[in-house]
Amino acid sequence: MTMSRSPKQPPRPSLPVLAATTAALPAVVLSSLALAQPAAAEQPARSIPATLAAAMKAQAAQAAPAVIPASSVSTTIPAAFKPAQPSAPAEYTIARGDTISGIAGKFGLKTSEVLKLNNLQPNTLIYPGQKIKLSGAPAAAPAAAPAPAAAPAPAEGATYTVKAGDTLGAIAARHNVSLADVFSWNNLSMRSIIYPGQKIKVGGGQAAPAAAPAPAPAPALANTSATPAPATGSYTVKAGDTLSAIASRHGVKLSELLSANRMSMTTVIFPGNKLVIPGGSGQPAAPQPAASVTPLVPSSFLGFSYPAAVVSSANENKALLNAAPVPSRAEMRNIVADTARRMGVDPSLALAFAHQESGFDQRAVSPANAIGTMQVIPSSGQWASDLVGRKLNLLDPYDNATAGVAIIRQLLATSKDEETAIAGYYQGQYSVSKYGMYDDTKAYVAAIKAHQKNFG
Repeated sequence: MTMSRSPKQPPRPSLPVLAATTAALPAVVLSSLALAQPAAAEQPARSIPATLAAAMKAQAAQAAPAVIPASSVSTTIPAAFKPAQPSAPAEYTIARGDTISGIAGKFGLKTSEVLKLNNLQPNTLIYPGQKIKLSGAPAAAPAAAPAPAAAPAPAEGATYTVKAGDTLGAIAARHNVSLADVFSWNNLSMRSIIYPGQKIKVGGGQAAPAAAPAPAPAPALANTSATPAPATGSYTVKAGDTLSAIASRHGVKLSELLSANRMSMTTVIFPGNKLVIPGGSGQPAAPQPAASVTPLVPSSFLGFSYPAAVVSSANENKALLNAAPVPSRAEMRNIVADTARRMGVDPSLALAFAHQESGFDQRAVSPANAIGTMQVIPSSGQWASDLVGRKLNLLDPYDNATAGVAIIRQLLATSKDEETAIAGYYQGQYSVSKYGMYDDTKAYVAAIKAHQKNFG
């Protein structure tokens, strides 16, 4: 409700209000206001600040300073004001872009503890969808449960199926057995490569040596003192094999096996390779022409041969991709399209490149060591990394798509037209600018444009 005021006693504004409401009035007007209120003349004379700033300064000078005692000031941040630290779940599913150190930091854990908890090494590869432990006892501790299974192992041998991210050291620790025993039971060494789906013996005790001859080569091993090589003549490399283990299994010297197959200690072998098992002194000479190891990636393509170092690197990358979980072709198509949209490139153009280069196959590797769906060679991958401002891993499906799309975007931005940009992806931008498009480049450009219409 409202209240009426007597006209004989008008309200008298206080100093702060007066100062604020009269700051912009001339001095003459201020003097008339003072005369209109005779009661104010009876009070001690006070000067009226001419500006709002002066009034505020005068008011601040009159106010008694309030000092808070030092004993009342807390030296720590109250818990209520501290940022909430998310509690670590018992298990965490790896997402794209995750690192072990990043996950540890997110939940206030030490990287070394997370690595130890999951029996991982600092250089162990992790994959989206992989599950890791963030709390509880290290993976070796639960081995108490599988430990009883080690008792029947001498009779039938306990086995473990390798999963993505596994290492031989982690598998040994998980089953409470020594790494040396795992090597012995499976004819492996520190250089052996293991693959998801591979069966690893994790038990065997004293009966372990009998487990090795169990496969077909057993008779050859039993008769090695007589004629080991003629019994087989050749051997097909299996996952987990090493040259030293193959030589030992067939009762031949490693040096003889290397010589018969024209290999060295640094040669990388892959599942499916055919090796000659040398026999008598005269036998290796005859099969030597057939001793060439069939590589996963050939050394030539469309009439071009590539340096041995490049082809070797391509074979290593192919082996890694074969061993790693990768998206399906349909999933890879979605990844490329999403990446293109996010990076401002026409998805139909990016899909056309991915279709032409690999048919959306992330496991594709060419003799030139062009890797993955977008077929990016390592040097171009470094360029793409510089373009996006972070290190890209071409073996990672998401990074592979990012690298390809980044290159396409840069070529479009720096080429005179779209056709020249497309040609640059295939022939190289400098080569196109200096020599023009080769005939096969023109065919490539036509194919990309045709695919683009299909994806448009």
